[in-house]
Amino acid sequence: MIRTWSYLLREAIANIRLNRTTSVVAIVTTGFTLACLGVFLLVYLNLRGMTTSLAKEIKVIVYLEDNLTHTQVEDLQRELERQQAVAGLSYVSKDQALEEFQTQFPNESQLLEGLGENPLPASFLVTLAARFRAPDFVHRWAEQFKSFPGVAEVEYSQDWVENLTALLRNLEGAALSVGLILSLASVTIIANTIRLTVNSRRHELHILQLVGATGLFIKLPYLVEGAILGGVGGVMSLAILKGGFEVFRLQMESTTKLLGTQAWLSYFPGHLMGILVLIGLVLGVLGSFISVVRLQEASGT
Repeated sequence: MIRTWSYLLREAIANIRLNRTTSVVAIVTTGFTLACLGVFLLVYLNLRGMTTSLAKEIKVIVYLEDNLTHTQVEDLQRELERQQAVAGLSYVSKDQALEEFQTQFPNESQLLEGLGENPLPASFLVTLAARFRAPDFVHRWAEQFKSFPGVAEVEYSQDWVENLTALLRNLEGAALSVGLILSLASVTIIANTIRLTVNSRRHELHILQLVGATGLFIKLPYLVEGAILGGVGGVMSLAILKGGFEVFRLQMESTTKLLGTQAWLSYFPGHLMGILVLIGLVLGVLGSFISVVRLQEASGT
């Protein structure tokens, strides 16, 4: 078995050396093709990470009616604490709400002084558990709790998170479509490269068939060659993406520090880098297989 694979590897490397120019073209083209696909994946992964981080900051504010007694407020608090979706809550009284408003908006606080009575409502600041932060669920939960006695309004700052989630869904579709197109292009390029190799060794292949070599024995060196070309192209794409990612991170360093979002930018984890190389390898094998099968059909063997 080891001798067989050693032979296949030597034959594949010999083919690559013999067709150096076309092999380099195939590797470079595969590398840039997979890099284009990788850009979509990087953007998607970073946006998804950003959405997950932002979802942790989502707070639901339950505003209370002004005429509630202390007992009614406690009843509402117990009702909220019984909710499975509620991970934590804090009560903000009318006086605390006024104090926070004056701290955050010192110039506008004079507007409230003319009203005499504090117009700001008491409220509960609710933090939802992680598994209940999906936009659809938060919307349903807020709508349901609005109908509770003593609740004046339920608000949550989730519109922009919903928009970001919709953007991610669209990006998933775009990445899938672009990935399929680029994969077909990569398969075609590698198939044509292997076809040139096979054509240049047509007489040798014919001799192998005459002496009884099986179809699999003839095909395997070219499949290994395609795997090498695709795998090296995948590694090259990772190098291109890493270089581009570091340049982008340096360019955005001051902006991300200002927004406190530098931790959101991340490169592929190890297992995804392995998957990208594996995709290149599989595309290479597929391209080689298509090329060899077509040539065998054309020669009637």
